[in-house]
Amino acid sequence: MNEVAVVDRTELPVGSIGYHAAGWWGMLGGILTEGALFAYLLFSYYYTAIQPHSGPWVDELPSFTLSLPNTFVLLASSVAVWFGEYGTKRGDRLIQLIGLGTAVALGIVFVIVQYFEWQNKSFTLASSQYGSLFFTITGFHMAHVIVGLIILISLLYWAARGYFGPIRHSPVSIGAIYWHFVDAVWLTVFFTLYITPYLS
Repeated sequence: MNEVAVVDRTELPVGSIGYHAAGWWGMLGGILTEGALFAYLLFSYYYTAIQPHSGPWVDELPSFTLSLPNTFVLLASSVAVWFGEYGTKRGDRLIQLIGLGTAVALGIVFVIVQYFEWQNKSFTLASSQYGSLFFTITGFHMAHVIVGLIILISLLYWAARGYFGPIRHSPVSIGAIYWHFVDAVWLTVFFTLYITPYLS
């Protein structure tokens, strides 16, 4: 009778091909679902934008004064998350904490700057089709940023207590995947809402 070989996956080297924690696949499924949501929202924006309008489609040309620096803030936070994940996998607790802590701080800065960006708009959610789509799309993205911040703050707390390391790094990697997704979505949102009005 043939014996079935049992593989102890906890002993696989970091980054082994073919092995991911169950939560990794769950997060991937969640990201695909949320990605579809943003795809529908952006499709609605583009579809509405190309329809005939009696007046200007855009209520006001977007300003890069806050949005562009804020984009770099979010991109820097993604680098910080990668740095924290790298430190976790290498067993370097200082790099782990600096990376995750910096990502949390930059994420909070993004939220604050985005709030002031909203306050500076001359239109509202109910003022026009453009205003409705602008605030809906950026609002949904902000909701995802806040969820990502909750994840990162939780990871930072557990990391400070020494819960993560080279063997137990999956939660940090899973949280990092979500944060990178949030950043990638913002790049598409930024291009759509802030750049395309200048191209039309």
